[in-house]
Amino acid sequence: MLDKSAKAYWAANVRLLTLCLVIWFIVSFGFGILFVNQMNAIQIGGYKLGFWFAQQGSIYTFIGLITFYAWRMGKIDREFDVHE
Repeated sequence: MLDKSAKAYWAANVRLLTLCLVIWFIVSFGFGILFVNQMNAIQIGGYKLGFWFAQQGSIYTFIGLITFYAWRMGKIDREFDVHE
């Protein structure tokens, strides 16, 4: 049973990491580079959205991802009884 629990724990961990990495890639590469021209058609506070995402939006997203990861990992740890 312990082996099944360990595999389920790591599967949940890998799913969470995959989700965070996909969001990170979309925000950093997609919004900051690939879709910048489409996003620049929108302005927020006088700045083009593509420029804002490349400069500040991605940083806010990364901080949000770190917070989400820590919160969700805490939940997963408690769920599988491996918390501190």
